[in-house]
Amino acid sequence: MIPETLPVPAAAQRVATPRRFLMCRPDHFAVTYAINPWMDPATPVDASLAARQWEALRDAYLDLGHQVETIKPIEGLPDMVFAANGATVVGGKVLAASFRNEERRAEGPAYREWFRKNGYSEIHDPEFVNEGEGDFLYAGRWILAGHGFRSDPNAHLEAQEFFGMPVIGLRLVDPRYYHLDTAIAVLDEATIAYYPGAFSAGSQEVLRQLYPDAIVATAEDAAAFGLNAVSDGLNVLLPRDATGLAARLTERGYRPVGMDLSELLKAGGSVKCCTLELRN
Repeated sequence: MIPETLPVPAAAQRVATPRRFLMCRPDHFAVTYAINPWMDPATPVDASLAARQWEALRDAYLDLGHQVETIKPIEGLPDMVFAANGATVVGGKVLAASFRNEERRAEGPAYREWFRKNGYSEIHDPEFVNEGEGDFLYAGRWILAGHGFRSDPNAHLEAQEFFGMPVIGLRLVDPRYYHLDTAIAVLDEATIAYYPGAFSAGSQEVLRQLYPDAIVATAEDAAAFGLNAVSDGLNVLLPRDATGLAARLTERGYRPVGMDLSELLKAGGSVKCCTLELRN
């Protein structure tokens, strides 16, 4: 049964809500292995530029009035910068991550330890593979959950039982969009932007029913990682090359904030990948 959709706010009613984020500096960022189609170890990475781009994203959050916490990066874990994959946090409850690929497996315990040290008491150690907010997107009344490349579909039920809220499974079919947060951006409780080509036919139909007024991204904006975005309900931080999507957001009353994370994109990550929301 498809839940009833929420009314979409008028553009003039959009309001920014202060958020609290967890981020990880790219001190050890590099592309030393390939676990998605964006990664090529032969491509050089400018570590200094990656750091400046990450700092610009952090500063943009701070300038918008959001809080940013940081976790200490660990040498030998180059993808730890992608904090969104470290957990899913709803109502102060933490569903820890369990990574599919051996190269990233140690990130799960590192993020769990951060939450334990920072006063989180409800932390669930997962039975099934889930890669945090890479594949779990909190959307207000439910959680959108991706599977097909990384997270185990059994993790959807595990998340539903832990958080006590509906989890809606969506099947990803294009390996370029290996995580849900590369194919969907949650803009507010009533609105998403998404790229249909990333999903199976059935999942496309579910999204059409849940979000009849969604912003549909073009293949070009999806390829620019435009959907790997973070919204506070008004301001939407997204890759600056996703110009078509930025224009659509403006038409709908959002304020797009273009970010350059070109170095991190070499590992298949951008704005959302670097940002884990702490919903307390």
